[in-house]
Amino acid sequence: MLFALLVPDPGDATIRDRVADGIAIVLALLYGSVMLVLGDATAPGAFLSWQLDVAIGVAGTAGLLLRRRHPIALTAALLPLGAVSVMATGPILIALFTAAVRRRAPVVLALGAVNVATGGVYYLLHDDPASDIWVDFAMRGLVTAAAIGWGLFTQAHRRLTASLRDQAARLRAEQQLRAEQAKLTERARIAREMHDVPAHRMSLISLHAGALEVRGTVSPGELSIAAGAIRSGAHEALEELRSVVGVPRSRPEPPQPGLADVPELVASVRDAGMTVDFTSAVPSDGPPVVLGRTAYRIIQEGLTNARRHGAEPAASVRLRGAAGQGLRITIVNPLSGTPAAPSSRSGLGLVGITERVELAGGTVRFGPDAGSFRLEADLPWEN
Repeated sequence: MLFALLVPDPGDATIRDRVADGIAIVLALLYGSVMLVLGDATAPGAFLSWQLDVAIGVAGTAGLLLRRRHPIALTAALLPLGAVSVMATGPILIALFTAAVRRRAPVVLALGAVNVATGGVYYLLHDDPASDIWVDFAMRGLVTAAAIGWGLFTQAHRRLTASLRDQAARLRAEQQLRAEQAKLTERARIAREMHDVPAHRMSLISLHAGALEVRGTVSPGELSIAAGAIRSGAHEALEELRSVVGVPRSRPEPPQPGLADVPELVASVRDAGMTVDFTSAVPSDGPPVVLGRTAYRIIQEGLTNARRHGAEPAASVRLRGAAGQGLRITIVNPLSGTPAAPSSRSGLGLVGITERVELAGGTVRFGPDAGSFRLEADLPWEN
């Protein structure tokens, strides 16, 4: 309870403040009563009768109800009472403690010095003091220093506690923000992989279905081949979809394709009826894993865009580069009227490529070029 009174929580303080005020009043009365008995208030040469001394001390104690709203003004008002009433020293000490908790140290120290000085005035107003003046100064100085010191300590402790609470609140907010950011990052990853992986397979299925629709009549053998390709493409799209969204987080993700898998990608596109001229001038050891995966996704998306928006199902893919020189990817396909753009039907094609290239620290250029659509991506390849 004492700790809660000295270092309160920032919540509802009504009950706590009432309890603290009650304790402060009781302590002030107890200290004043003890000093009334031990001091010169009951001696024959006292400046005031002890009854009047008690009345002044009790009136000053009642003023402690204002100590939170006006700590400095209350202390300044009570200090003159210490020059005539020993009973008033109790509420004065409580007021000094409250001022030390809530105000700057220089102001409170000045008030404390005035309180010690009133001890000399109290000594001079008595005809026959029981002790020397230095005893009054020492006594008031000791209790004043204790009250102010304890108040300043409480103020520092409250500030430290408040800063720790603020820091804990910031850490909780940052942790929540990181959790939300992780969710957004995971959603973005799934969306990107959903576009790059299943969309590629679905475009192959669409190409086969479109060929059956355009040709009208096909032989049973051709129909069987097309149906098998559609079934195989649908199965692979389903498996890749599961690998994107169906892998438990406790299990490692399946290995991602890299630059070494590009020939297989080109072969699958050719099997779907697209003409692809593929040339690679990249060393056999290949680039790092992350760079290879980025290059694979760029080529995959580039071929998908070529099938969707090209004048005919044809494209050329060129790879050139080496460690320390960078990696250049060039994809060219016949242009059909309006080139694909970031606002195209998919909405994520060239935007996704641009994002991947920028994350890798490279540059990308795309647009019409002499009747063709040209996509060039330059990626850094460190030694």
